[in-house]
Amino acid sequence: MSNDGFIPFSEKQLTALTWWHPSSPYSNHDGIICDGAVRSGKTTCMSLSFVAWAFFYFNDTSFALCGKTIASLKRNIVTPLLPQLKSMGFSCKEKLSSNLIEISLGKKVNRFYLFGGKDEGSASLIQGMTLGGVLLDEVALMPRSFTEQALARCSLKNSRFWFNCNPENPFHWFYEEWIKKADEKNCLYLHFLMKDNPALSQNVINRYEKLYSGAFYERFVLGKWVAADGLVYPEVASGKYVHKPPVNTFRKHYVSCDYGTVNPTSFGLWGLHNGVWYRYDEFYYSSRKEGRQKTDEEYYRHLEEFTEGLKVEAVIVDPSAASFIECIRRHGKFRVIPAKNDVTQGIRKVQSAFRDGRIIISPDCKAAIREFSLYRWDEGAAKDTPRKENDHAMDEIRYFVSTVLCKNEDDGFFALAMDRS
Repeated sequence: MSNDGFIPFSEKQLTALTWWHPSSPYSNHDGIICDGAVRSGKTTCMSLSFVAWAFFYFNDTSFALCGKTIASLKRNIVTPLLPQLKSMGFSCKEKLSSNLIEISLGKKVNRFYLFGGKDEGSASLIQGMTLGGVLLDEVALMPRSFTEQALARCSLKNSRFWFNCNPENPFHWFYEEWIKKADEKNCLYLHFLMKDNPALSQNVINRYEKLYSGAFYERFVLGKWVAADGLVYPEVASGKYVHKPPVNTFRKHYVSCDYGTVNPTSFGLWGLHNGVWYRYDEFYYSSRKEGRQKTDEEYYRHLEEFTEGLKVEAVIVDPSAASFIECIRRHGKFRVIPAKNDVTQGIRKVQSAFRDGRIIISPDCKAAIREFSLYRWDEGAAKDTPRKENDHAMDEIRYFVSTVLCKNEDDGFFALAMDRS
């Protein structure tokens, strides 16, 4: 680091910053793809480069900045980018109601529209626009229809594509259609690792290496497009995060619930002690095993018995269990919250919560411990999907972590690039 605190860019970052310039050997490419490890500096370089390129070639032109959601886009791109642009002499005017940022430099003014591409219906949001270029941040989390519609909008002379993502499953459409065919698509492909970001200290790199396990370690730390296989939570299955809870010291309580009629119903009782949530008790009923289905009212009575004498903050319930949610609300005793239910993102959050020491499983939770030893990835699936078996306690544990423990985290679940200033 120099005396003024500036950290020089790495060679790979400089390539991402300047590839479009006429003096660059890569200037004949139609786009750039940057993938690889988290915190590798690719997002910062791409966003700065995108704006610089836009002002080099265009004036009074519209561009698109796209993320999985508007919230994740603002967090990953807009919030760190605008102060950097202002320090470089750009003027930036945000129009929040229009999801628009007007950026000017001298006599040039360009418009940068913000789009979220979270599902198939998002393609209609960008349809009909004429763009000079598009930057797709975390493109691997966007549906193909949205991505292709965004690219189709780039019809102006000198328009170009900018893609940025962390690796996913090797059967992912973006890996198959763009990364493996980068030369065919005339795109510059740059693969980033943490060492390509000089702003990261070794301590920070070590911390991120400890944050993930299994396929997510290979993807987010090693930057590989690999399939998830084997047990979903191997460390928990080995007993690493299974410990006796403290006695009668919990400050708060929640219940998480995965509701089934034919399938099992699982309740988990959570207690907070010294910043750690313990799943210290459970109710688990399998109608197949017991030979009799239970009604909503019967399960509600079990819920009351299960929490007798406790003040429960809320019951977190499978959002598809509409009748049981209504049953709980009708009785008026418990606050009920439909759970966040993104499976793959939720699993990542649960893995992180275990590794950070934020959740512990009691050895008294026999049903959950049994499922931890059986809950596996579907190795034949084209995307990350756990097998739909032995997953009822697994689901309600995920509901609790995603809805209560990580309630303020955006579903993008990505680390921000460090500010280089």
